[in-house]
Amino acid sequence: MDLDRFFKLKQNGTTVRTEIMAGITTFMTMAYILAVNPDVLSAFKSGATGGDWTSIFLATAIAAGVMTIAMGLFVNFPVALAPGMGLNAYFATIILTSQGKFTFSMALTAVFISGIIFIILTVTKIRQMLLVAIPDSLKHAITVGIGLFIAMIGFKNSGILSVAVEAGNDIKAHQYTEVLSFETIFHLGSLEDKGVILTIVGILLISILMVLRVRGAILFGILATTVVGYFMGMVDLGTLTSDKTTWVPDMSKLRFADFDFAGIMTTGIVSVIATFTFVELFDTFGTMVGTASRAGIMKNKEEGNKRVGKAMFVDAIGVSGGALVGTSTVTAFVESAAGVAEGGRTGLTAVTTGVCFLLALFLAPIAMLIPGSATAAALIVVGVLMVQSIKEIDFQDFVVAIPAFLTLVLMPFTYNIANGISFGIVTYVVLATAANLGGKSEKKYNVHWLMWILALLIIARYVFIGSQG
Repeated sequence: MDLDRFFKLKQNGTTVRTEIMAGITTFMTMAYILAVNPDVLSAFKSGATGGDWTSIFLATAIAAGVMTIAMGLFVNFPVALAPGMGLNAYFATIILTSQGKFTFSMALTAVFISGIIFIILTVTKIRQMLLVAIPDSLKHAITVGIGLFIAMIGFKNSGILSVAVEAGNDIKAHQYTEVLSFETIFHLGSLEDKGVILTIVGILLISILMVLRVRGAILFGILATTVVGYFMGMVDLGTLTSDKTTWVPDMSKLRFADFDFAGIMTTGIVSVIATFTFVELFDTFGTMVGTASRAGIMKNKEEGNKRVGKAMFVDAIGVSGGALVGTSTVTAFVESAAGVAEGGRTGLTAVTTGVCFLLALFLAPIAMLIPGSATAAALIVVGVLMVQSIKEIDFQDFVVAIPAFLTLVLMPFTYNIANGISFGIVTYVVLATAANLGGKSEKKYNVHWLMWILALLIIARYVFIGSQG
């Protein structure tokens, strides 16, 4: 295969080496999902209601690998897909709070149905209409918000920000803050924590390499931080030779098509499917637009919208595909921005990332050696690159500034991309309409008819279903 011709490398100003390094970088920043997703989905298992760690690990690696490769081959887009954080927590929560009435198989069925809904919305081009309906100011705010969101993930995972939750008069650490309804409080983590120190070292190493304009700065920074982590006693090479280390996956444990369509008919499934659908709709849109903008794909709006539209179709198939192999909602990952920051511009980046996920089925022990502090440092630096789009927002115009501000701050503050986009859409519709009707504005603001529909649906969602983020 002529990689240059197939992926249009020269046309996109990139090379095979750059794309492969970008793909590996994306994988390294995402690899945590291989351990975290099984932990989340099996953490609350109770008899038949929960998932098995090994089966979920297999499903996570296979779904991420296959769908990310598909994104690269069929769309030529540098975005990776995997089971999304937040949605997997909600997936586990509905099982936990149902007291045995809502099983793991029922939850997989709900995800599968939401995927079918997405396929229909994409084929009918309703999802793609978002690209035209949402104003550029909000698109730039989404890019900035995702940058802050990525940085928040890095700070949280590293321990630099210590997360506590308040329940009554008790304040305690909680691993899955987004799962339950507590008041979250952020504190500066302990500087005596090795993980915090290693993250700070990682930020400095990556930043220095970027200042020196070293190609592959993020990837080399992650590797260098891992080496430092070894000397700090945070990387245990002994796990590679342990008798408990498994190099060959047991595919017999994969829960393929483990659905329960009969069961969900007797359970309140509508609100569950609606929540999965709503959050995935805006999460994917935000990630796609943010990553595409950073990669320069949206400079040509017509071509950019076309590619993002195709990417949405692959993403829609990924939702149902992930459920088919036994995991929660597969979605575009915000960590894809790390690969884009490394220079990834085409589908070769995604194919490389996807291959790494499939190799992780056999090389998981090696992938797990990279400390979370190393990838956390990379995410924080990527956040810096993403927020550069803030200069495109006219903060002197309050019709533009207020919705943009709410969009970009609510993403990290609520730890939810969909919340930020939702508040941005509603406030833009209200303020733009008020400005148009008031007659005091020197310009007319375009409010696409789809924005009105979205605003009404968003209000209905929060009033009747509530917030899950």
